[in-house]
Amino acid sequence: MVLMRQLDLVILAVALPIFVVAGWPLFGYAAGAFAWLVQRAIAEVLGRRAAASDDPKTVVGLTAGSMIGRGWFVALTIFGAYLAAGSDDAVGLAAAVLVIVLFTAYFTVSLIFRPFENHRELPS
Repeated sequence: MVLMRQLDLVILAVALPIFVVAGWPLFGYAAGAFAWLVQRAIAEVLGRRAAASDDPKTVVGLTAGSMIGRGWFVALTIFGAYLAAGSDDAVGLAAAVLVIVLFTAYFTVSLIFRPFENHRELPS
């Protein structure tokens, strides 16, 4: 179960040798991996803060702000990698595809496990 919950991180680890063997840009992998790991850490920290709060406004603010901010962070990181690589399309594409694959795995696993998580009710 733990491995399944961390499927995105497993895919991230497996993607490195695939990038190397396929000859895809490692800078694209590094940018995508960096963006994914940072946004995942932010999501964990803010998710715990939201879960610990008794104020519905705080919960919604942290959750919504986290989602929007993390999306922007990932997009700007991919764009920054593209620019840093001298506008090399392959770098930006590699980073973007990696993040999309990781997000798809993470989101799918989240949807599968969501009904089994222990949620407390918000105060009314």
